[in-house]
Amino acid sequence: MIIAVPVDFPDSALEAEVLDDLARVEEALARTAHPDDQLLTEASRHSIAAGGKRFRALLVLLAARFGDPADPRVIQAALAIELTHLATLFHDDVMDEALVRRGSSSANARWGNSVAILTGDFLFAQASLILADLGPDAVRIQAQTFSRLVTGQMAETIGARPDQDPLDFYLQVLKEKTGSLIATAGRFGALFSGAPDQIADRIAVACEQLGVAWQLSDDLIDIASGQAESGKTPGTDARLHWLLTDADLADDALLAEALRLLRGHHAMKEARADVLNWALGARKEIMTLPDVPARAAFLAMCDFVEKRTG
Repeated sequence: MIIAVPVDFPDSALEAEVLDDLARVEEALARTAHPDDQLLTEASRHSIAAGGKRFRALLVLLAARFGDPADPRVIQAALAIELTHLATLFHDDVMDEALVRRGSSSANARWGNSVAILTGDFLFAQASLILADLGPDAVRIQAQTFSRLVTGQMAETIGARPDQDPLDFYLQVLKEKTGSLIATAGRFGALFSGAPDQIADRIAVACEQLGVAWQLSDDLIDIASGQAESGKTPGTDARLHWLLTDADLADDALLAEALRLLRGHHAMKEARADVLNWALGARKEIMTLPDVPARAAFLAMCDFVEKRTG
């Protein structure tokens, strides 16, 4: 599989190093998703083979450039982060009743909800085994992150309270459900490369803001594009409809109509402005980091997130 870094790196040597490390993460993913059970192996590898940008693993590897990127714990940390992310995708697809993931049939569509949930649980377990070898700090941070992930998913499932501002609620879900793991990706890269604690803290803050911008732009793409562009069923992540309607969108025709209305609504323009604001927050934090090639690469990540929504 060819791994494409989704940014234009300003330093070709750094890009080559990161691509090489991403290839090592990819090889480790294939090895880890090979349990004794044949169906677990098939289901796990189905998601891995679908590819993806490996955005979170990339952040681990970039953050490690503020310390010693050759520390073997860095690749293990990137592997654990990516396994955790893949596990959440299995569970998300079950909860969203999604039929397509990255242009292929979702695991739940192919094998059913039970197999998809259990495969996600297996990948979480594999990530936990790796983190146990990295020490108690890794386990503690992962547990805190997982708590935030579940809190965000629960909030998204239940919906906003009547007294909650819908936009504030939506952004809080993004921070918990998406930003938390992306923040941990940056923290792990710095932590396990031996970077100073204050650097790890700044990277984690920047990555969380970048993560919110990333997911907000993802949701915009989900609404604005077709399946061929997004790689999944349009509307699967259309959380912005909370701002406009309380209607039941389980019906395909109602969902299609809601998407049509959303595409022409002023909320789309406002959401694009929010992407830029969150990316700007990440930029400000990144600019406090030491001036090494990885800092310019992080800024290029901000550029990528800003441009991908048009």
